[in-house]
Amino acid sequence: MIKSMTGYGKAEADSQTGKLTVEIRSVNHRYGEIFVKLPRLYMPFENEVKKAVGQKLKRGKIEVFIQREETAAGGAMPVVNLELAKGYYQAFSSIRDAIGLKEEVPLSLITGQRDVIGAGEIAAVPESVPTELLAAVESAANNLDAMRSREGEALLDDLQKRRAFLSVLIARIAGRAPQVVADYAVRLKERVAQLSGDSTVTEERLAQEIAIMADRCDITEELVRFNSHLQQFDETIVLTEPVGRKLDFLLQEINREVNTIGSKANDGEIAACVVELKAELEKIREQVQNVE
Repeated sequence: MIKSMTGYGKAEADSQTGKLTVEIRSVNHRYGEIFVKLPRLYMPFENEVKKAVGQKLKRGKIEVFIQREETAAGGAMPVVNLELAKGYYQAFSSIRDAIGLKEEVPLSLITGQRDVIGAGEIAAVPESVPTELLAAVESAANNLDAMRSREGEALLDDLQKRRAFLSVLIARIAGRAPQVVADYAVRLKERVAQLSGDSTVTEERLAQEIAIMADRCDITEELVRFNSHLQQFDETIVLTEPVGRKLDFLLQEINREVNTIGSKANDGEIAACVVELKAELEKIREQVQNVE
């Protein structure tokens, strides 16, 4: 069944030194692109994270956000930058003396300055990718994939309804096509009679003109190809693999047949159906842009 390219998944996991939160979101994209934002501790494992996500999500712009919340046991001890603190104290003392103030420079003012007190580095980078990290990534990817599958069901329902309407329209065109030549023959004979009175145009000549017209506006091949593409469309939308690109290609081929039908038919009723076909195909194309 088809899947949407839009979705969101989240998962959490506990480690010895903190809590992991993994969020993955995806939107439409022509190809498959994965962007990962990791805490510094896990930066060496970016490729492993991408690989785990890519095994589940094949297409779309996919963003992975991983956060790590340290526990008391795994948290880093605060680090004081004494040289920076002394520098701030001297600077504030100089300002105090310059403007003639008497009070002491408060400690809270110094410690409140940026980088005077910071968090120290925590545990060393693991030698191999932590199992809890991969587990959380895979769980979030599965949750996102489940959401894409649910949205895919709605997409499938809409595509099947619109595809059915295409069959209705092409059936109207197929039913009207034989009458186009017959109507042309009647109009041609009437026109010849009006112009020449006792017409010297032979029936053979009229038959030749009608045959030329019939050949010029024959859309049999286009109708056959159109229905063949629709059959392929039906077979494709029920596949379990990603089918967005194939559906997009089939729509281009269907649209090409519709354009040819419109240029060859030379008939008002068929032209009206062609306009409806193009409008419906554009709606289907917009939906297919979100299919994985």
